[in-house]
Amino acid sequence: MSKRIDVSDLNVYYGDFLAVEGVTMAVEARSVTAFIGPSGCGKSTFIRTLNRLHEVVPGTRVEGKVLLDGQDLYGPAVDPVVVRRQIGMVFQRPNPFPTMSLRDNVLAGIKLNNSRMRKSEADDVVERSLRGANLWNEAKDRLDTPGSGLSGGQQQRLCIARAIAVEPDVLLMDEPCSALDPISTLAIEDLIAELKENYTIVIVTHNMQQAARVSDRTAFFNIAGTGQPGKLIEMDDTTKIFTNPGEKATEDYVSGRFG
Repeated sequence: MSKRIDVSDLNVYYGDFLAVEGVTMAVEARSVTAFIGPSGCGKSTFIRTLNRLHEVVPGTRVEGKVLLDGQDLYGPAVDPVVVRRQIGMVFQRPNPFPTMSLRDNVLAGIKLNNSRMRKSEADDVVERSLRGANLWNEAKDRLDTPGSGLSGGQQQRLCIARAIAVEPDVLLMDEPCSALDPISTLAIEDLIAELKENYTIVIVTHNMQQAARVSDRTAFFNIAGTGQPGKLIEMDDTTKIFTNPGEKATEDYVSGRFG
């Protein structure tokens, strides 16, 4: 598990509209990379291209390359379903399947992939995934109860358990704490620090303090104006981005002058 992503000259289009232009970056294995920038600058659009999830929106297309340990994820013979198994996604709002039990939520991705396993194997996957999401102790006595019965922070950790159950190489997180209270946010941040030992993690966040706390490297995206494409302005070690950025626009954003 845990692989490197290399992106080269990536453009993202919605129909004829160029939404994100010319992104080139490397996301290191077993690290946390944060995407920051003002609303509308293409962060969420771009992160979805890393596992081809943008393709669920009609008319969306990309130009350029995304490589996972050298494998072209947009190669003609590559199945997007396989890509999404390798590169999992956790969304802004917790989205457990409300009528499913905690157990079935964790196993949902495996069942969607038509993987069959014995009950003992399934039990092992459920425990491993919930432990990995730091939810086992809170959930082990209620595995047959609906996922909707958990708190917001617990639901988000359940979604993380569901994502890691299929053993991906990369975890993408699109503002995973924006709907959570401060205590739940801290729990997710602590979990991210643990998960990076086994996974490559990319997180979109509007919270500058969160980016500074959880990430090893930070990428700053910006937009020149309404109707203009989002662009990667600067990417570097997080400490440098927040203390000595190379671009004035980055300094203005992280210091709160705009955004």
